[in-house]
Amino acid sequence: MKIVLQRVLNAFVEVGGETVGRIGKGYVVFLGVMGGDDEKTVERLVDKVAKLRIFADEGGKTNLAASDVGGEILVISQFTLAADLSSNRPSFSRAADAGRAKALYEYFLKLCKGKFACVQSGQFAAHMHVYADNDGPFTLVLE
Repeated sequence: MKIVLQRVLNAFVEVGGETVGRIGKGYVVFLGVMGGDDEKTVERLVDKVAKLRIFADEGGKTNLAASDVGGEILVISQFTLAADLSSNRPSFSRAADAGRAKALYEYFLKLCKGKFACVQSGQFAAHMHVYADNDGPFTLVLE
């Protein structure tokens, strides 16, 4: 599993011109499910994302977790994170099959609901437009 996480002031995602998810201050998480990922992988990464201390405290230090600031999360499925770029044409053979990826994506969302003030998502396997007001910018990659 690979995650690209961006700290944002707000963000939203559209499918077919319609907003399907919107958050305020928090994280946009682009989630790529790889072949071999399982529920334990999801649990470990949700726990890591929830515990990240990347919001500023009163002194300006990145010392607060999303739960400390009422942070929200927008999760976007993104199989392209599984790309093998050893040639000029990306291969996505490392990505989990669609059925397994969807199940683990939905499990990720379910676990986030107990850890974030608001959980929103894109639409699995849809062509999406994601708009984010990056804060910092502060972007991390988790695997």
